[in-house]
Amino acid sequence: MINAVLFDLDGTLLDTSEDLGAALNHVLAMNNMAVVEKAIYSSAISDGVAAMLKVGFGDTLHQFDVNQLRQSVLDYYADNLAKHSHCFANIGALLDSLRKQNIKVGIMTNKPEFLTLPLLKQIPELAMIDIVVCGDTLSVAKPHPEPLLLVASKLGVDPSQCMYVGDAERDIIAAKSAKMKSAVAMWGFIPSEQVAKSWNADLYLTNPLDAISHI
Repeated sequence: MINAVLFDLDGTLLDTSEDLGAALNHVLAMNNMAVVEKAIYSSAISDGVAAMLKVGFGDTLHQFDVNQLRQSVLDYYADNLAKHSHCFANIGALLDSLRKQNIKVGIMTNKPEFLTLPLLKQIPELAMIDIVVCGDTLSVAKPHPEPLLLVASKLGVDPSQCMYVGDAERDIIAAKSAKMKSAVAMWGFIPSEQVAKSWNADLYLTNPLDAISHI
C-alpha cells in the first residue's frame, strides 16, 4: 500500500527548462559563445549546471573557469527563478487527488535550498507542500537514499509505503536503495525513452494522473 508519494522537482513537478536555459544562454552570450536551443539543453537539466555547461560550451569548456561559469549561471538563475517555470500538465490535478485520498506528499530534489524554497513559494500548486528536502539538506544527495529516507521520516511513513517519482537515473537508484517504489516521469527531462527504460524502474508514467492507479 502506498501512503506517500515523493517527487523530484525539476523535470517531474516543474518545467523549469526555459528559466534554466535562459541562465545558461546568458552566460554563453557573456563569453561570446553561441546560445543553444531548448531541445539541446533540456535533457541535461536533471544532471545539473555542470552538465548544462558541457552542452553549451562543448569541447571549449576546458578553456574556461568552470566554477566561475557555474556561479554565473546560478546567480542569473537566482534572480530569475520563476519567469517561465510552471507545473507540468495535470500535476495540480494529481496533487489534489492525493490530498483527497489522504496520501502524504513530499519533495526531494538535488536543487540547493537557496533556490528551491523561493521557487516553490512562487508556484501556487506547490506552495502548500511542507516537507521538502534539498540537495544540500544533508551531506549526501541522490543517488544516495538518505535524503529520501529523511522525507519519509518527516512524513511519518515507512519507506516501503512510499512511491518516488523522478526523471533521472539517480532518482531510480535512490528510490530502489531506499526500498521505495520507483517511478519515472516520462513527461520530464529524460534523455530518451530508450535510456529511461534501461533504468528498470517499477513504473513508467506517461501522465502524472497515471500515478493514481498505482496507489
